[in-house]
Amino acid sequence: MANHLQQSTHQTQSSPQVRYHWVSVLLHWLMALVIFGLFGVGFWMVDLTYYSAWYKTAPHYHKSVGIVLALLLLVRIGVLLKKGKPAALSSHSKIVQRASKATHVLLYLLLFFIVVSGYLISTADNRGIEVFNWFVLPGFGEFFPQQADRAGWVHKWLAYSLIALAVLHALGALKHHFIDKDATLKRMGWSMTTATKSTNPTKEPS
Repeated sequence: MANHLQQSTHQTQSSPQVRYHWVSVLLHWLMALVIFGLFGVGFWMVDLTYYSAWYKTAPHYHKSVGIVLALLLLVRIGVLLKKGKPAALSSHSKIVQRASKATHVLLYLLLFFIVVSGYLISTADNRGIEVFNWFVLPGFGEFFPQQADRAGWVHKWLAYSLIALAVLHALGALKHHFIDKDATLKRMGWSMTTATKSTNPTKEPS
């Protein structure tokens, strides 16, 4: 009996990870909703006039949610570093695996620089950012001339780039799910069951 338990434990510990950690799954879908929501609000609020009831309220919530999104990004990266992620599927070619890595890295970089540029816009006048009236993220004024305008241009086009890449990322996942019929999308789903034999995960290339 003892030998059987030891063997079972060894198999469990050595079995490859076939799904993302549940925290990563939660953060993935939550951040996706927040990102598209922020983009929609940002697109809408740039045309608000001074006399609109949302003229000050919309930017306040846009900036507050943006700071929360930055914190979620840090948590997500921390979870990935701590818990790891599933190995690439054996059905994926080396090119697909490398494209997937590059896409994820680019998504994280775009998010990071969008947050930074948003911070530079909001604090160019030396005022901090009030985050849901919970706390104030301090501002340090202008680091370079016309900071608000230049950072605003960067913020705008990075946001467009992020949404375009996110849509391509989603289309790729749907293609894997409905056409290739592999476990790519299932590994970021809510089911707690393990992947079927068809997944056959292998180690990602170094």
